[in-house]
Amino acid sequence: MGDKGFWDADGNWVEKSLVEGAISEQQGNGSKSQNSGSQEPSREAANGAGSTIVEGTAAVAGLKPETMKVINGAKPLVKDTEETKRLKENYQFFGPATAAYALFYAFCMYKNGSGITFPFFVASSLLYIYYSLKKLELTLKRGSAFYMVSGMLLAIATFCTDDARIIALNKTGIFLLMISFLITQFCDVSKWGLGKFAATIPSVILTSLEELARPVADMAGFTKKDQPEGVRRMIYVALGLILTIPLFLIVAALLSSADVLFRQITDAVLGFINFGNVFGVFFRIVFWYFATYMLVARLCKKSIREEVKDHRHGEPILAITVTAMLSLMYLVFSGIQIFGLFLGRLQLPEGYTYATYAREGFFQLLAVSIFNLVIVLFCMAFFRESKLLKTVLTVMSLCTFIMIASSAMRMILYVSTYDLTFLRILVLWALMVLFLLFLGVVIQIFKKDFPLFRFGMIVVTICYIGLAFSHPDYIVAKYNLEYSVKQPVDEKYLSGLSADAAPVILSYLKAKGYDVSLILEDSVEKHENGERNWKMEEYWMTKRSAKGDSGSWWHRYLRMLQQEYGQQGIRSFNLSRYFALKEAAK
Repeated sequence: MGDKGFWDADGNWVEKSLVEGAISEQQGNGSKSQNSGSQEPSREAANGAGSTIVEGTAAVAGLKPETMKVINGAKPLVKDTEETKRLKENYQFFGPATAAYALFYAFCMYKNGSGITFPFFVASSLLYIYYSLKKLELTLKRGSAFYMVSGMLLAIATFCTDDARIIALNKTGIFLLMISFLITQFCDVSKWGLGKFAATIPSVILTSLEELARPVADMAGFTKKDQPEGVRRMIYVALGLILTIPLFLIVAALLSSADVLFRQITDAVLGFINFGNVFGVFFRIVFWYFATYMLVARLCKKSIREEVKDHRHGEPILAITVTAMLSLMYLVFSGIQIFGLFLGRLQLPEGYTYATYAREGFFQLLAVSIFNLVIVLFCMAFFRESKLLKTVLTVMSLCTFIMIASSAMRMILYVSTYDLTFLRILVLWALMVLFLLFLGVVIQIFKKDFPLFRFGMIVVTICYIGLAFSHPDYIVAKYNLEYSVKQPVDEKYLSGLSADAAPVILSYLKAKGYDVSLILEDSVEKHENGERNWKMEEYWMTKRSAKGDSGSWWHRYLRMLQQEYGQQGIRSFNLSRYFALKEAAK
């Protein structure tokens, strides 16, 4: 407690003098009560008296008993929420369901980041969430379909691509969608914005670690209840097996290294078992079980503050001064873009051609556009409403539209000369998203109750789903090989493209007379540097010499496809790799 007072759990300021007076009054009443008795009170009675003093002091001071216990140095007693009680009472569902979910996660995801099992794993996650909410007596809130459908579409897009960058972005998007989906089920997020979500998501994840013991505690509490003897035995047997696996592996490894005869026996009996895989699968099951249960337990506590404070207390003159100066500069710059870049009517500096002028500056303009978005959102969130401020922010937004158009035009002209890459596609995509977000910003400037965060989330999600299904590597190969005026093409870049580009590249090679079906050959010979298909390499060297073609990049790309052909299995079946091999077999 500070010199003057403190903030209580509800965010109210409590004067120190009020609390000290209440404590003195209650202690005085307690002393009178004790002096009137002839016997020394027992420890239980003393504890009860202390509790009475705390509760009485709280009543006098107008505070909660939990607040007074914090003042006196004691840990406050937090009652279980109704959801936490249901979680404990329904362990017979949550325990086995979470374990089955963790097993399915290991089956789908172990050494298999983009196979056909990934959409099934995401679907199982949604089913687990749905039935868990049902057991907690919570119903799906309005808008839940958006999170569920978006997550499934990204899962399908992951199965349909071989691009590691898109796969990583898809998984990040699915994770954020699922966490946001769970938070919306346990909290009222109708007034939340980007800042509130951005602060809550990592907070929920980190504070879930506080529930590390919850899965074990709930299982122990469940076994202590009056359960049938058969159920109790099954629980203990399952727990014993779980504990046995790591102990067995560690002891077997130690004994095998200690005695050569024992090692021969273990090699003969357990030689077919890959202990690295066993440990990897076991670790993933245990990790996912605890992580899932801890997250659900954390959300069941419902301790996330739902209220959103209004921070719009700043003096608008300050914001107007800063943004007005920036807007004046943006107006001049926008005029130059209109007459210089779009219309080509301005005199360029000596040594500059229009083509050179138009092909530079797109990254800088993208950065300024993002900066403007942050500035406008900051002013709307932290400064009092003002008609003049709205006008200035509108001007800044309109100038940003011109900058976005200028950056997009410069990038398109740059691509026409220097070919297409994944990064350049990403820049064009980001500019399109920024354009749509600024439309929402302009609407909210004049319509205060416009749900800007929800609008922005829908825009970003839908646009990204489009990007995920577009197969950027296919677009890059298609443009660079069929429409590019640059010769020769960037061979090093093309050789690093994923199997998404295979239909274009293999068709190109066939048109030049190469037999790409050799990547399907099974005549693979072990070599100290890895697996080598000597038949394909011998053919490739002969054809390349006959054509006088440097062609090393085609060679590297075909080798990559051949390696992926050997990795195709039931779990790891990927649609992009399937179409690549199908094109090779034509």
